[in-house]
Amino acid sequence: MPRRLLRDGLIVEDDWRTLDGEPGAVEGALIVPFARWIQERDVWLARGGRLGVALAPADDVAALAPDLPRLTLVAVAFPAAGEGRGYSQGRLLRERWKFTGELRATGHVLRDHLFFLARCGFTSFELPEAELAAAHAAFATFSAAYQPSNDEGLAVGLRHR
Repeated sequence: MPRRLLRDGLIVEDDWRTLDGEPGAVEGALIVPFARWIQERDVWLARGGRLGVALAPADDVAALAPDLPRLTLVAVAFPAAGEGRGYSQGRLLRERWKFTGELRATGHVLRDHLFFLARCGFTSFELPEAELAAAHAAFATFSAAYQPSNDEGLAVGLRHR
């Protein structure tokens, strides 16, 4: 059964696959780990098709900046509840480097974090299947915000106070 996730405010099937082995082993849209992207960039670009890169908290987003126009997706890992560097990575991608593709939150993503992730520019979220419906409903919780932000990930615009 294909994995489902929350993307652009809707529950959809995930059409992306994460690289497990060699470049030819995966067909279709492919997410490559950051370290492999840096080491084998030309191999992945020659492969063609939709490409994404998976960032870990310690990965340097600036090293990815020149390649952003070639990428359709950047997946940012949140390995634990207390790990917040992904929020900064998301804002840097959207605001400093003007990344316009899909920005995905992966790992330890909780429903309570979705609104704040969306305000940092995240547009898709990997959650356990059992939490998808409640997470989808969580976006209706807030209608206004006090702080300016990048609301790229919110399907409905907020009123700013």
